[in-house]
Amino acid sequence: MTKLHLGCGSKFIPGYVHIDSTHYRHLDFCADVSHLPMIPDRSVDLIYACHVLEHFDRRSFPNVLREWFSKLKDGGILRLSVPNFESIVQVYISEGFQDGLSGLIGLLVGGQRDASDFHKMIFDYNLLSSSLLETGFSHCRLWDWRSTDHSCVDDYSQAYLPHLDKIDGRLMSLNVEAVK
Repeated sequence: MTKLHLGCGSKFIPGYVHIDSTHYRHLDFCADVSHLPMIPDRSVDLIYACHVLEHFDRRSFPNVLREWFSKLKDGGILRLSVPNFESIVQVYISEGFQDGLSGLIGLLVGGQRDASDFHKMIFDYNLLSSSLLETGFSHCRLWDWRSTDHSCVDDYSQAYLPHLDKIDGRLMSLNVEAVK
């Protein structure tokens, strides 16, 4: 089974091919995840991209989805996690920017620690699922980070406010899977 971890950053998941544009020791490929010529078309069972898609602007993210779609086998899964704009709005309405630059603002605009750490797009379930269906995926569903083979890796698919409150906090990530 071939599994890709796109935009993996410093996170390592055993059994995955790791691709990121910033060099880390565990990378299999240091490359822009929007163009994957090193991966044969229709060769991948699962693509995992956690808090990556929002780094592409509204005109380019559909092309990125098409590229990822082309790498999946029939029946393959694209597992996405993006900041959940609906959750961000709900927390903002009830609490404002209570936690300053560390919480909602980072989810909206990125961490801005380097030139590639800016968010250019926002998503809610309706927009993301319709974009996936327009790309050619057969159906979409929400996924729970607890039920994955990478649940032990604490990444942004598990982003809660208050930070790390995975019991009483609000999940700030929109976790959606699409099947080719």
